[in-house]
Amino acid sequence: QTLVSANNYASSLFKLERFDEAKSLLRRTVPLLRPFFGESHEFTLRMRSLYAKALYYDEGATLDDIREAVTTLEDVAPSA
Repeated sequence: QTLVSANNYASSLFKLERFDEAKSLLRRTVPLLRPFFGESHEFTLRMRSLYAKALYYDEGATLDDIREAVTTLEDVAPSA
């Protein structure tokens, strides 16, 4: 329930283009998903993908942010 709420909140922050807040929430939440759902569970993949998109779409994204976004999306894509 709490993880689903965190996902919904992060999605709302992303849609509102509040990328810093979305990234912060997802950085704390994604590691908590792995023990419960596993690395290749759809929910984990969706949250990781949202994190990568928040990194990428943030106007203040650094080159390292873009690299992390690409690496994460490449990692998530084969499993999706």
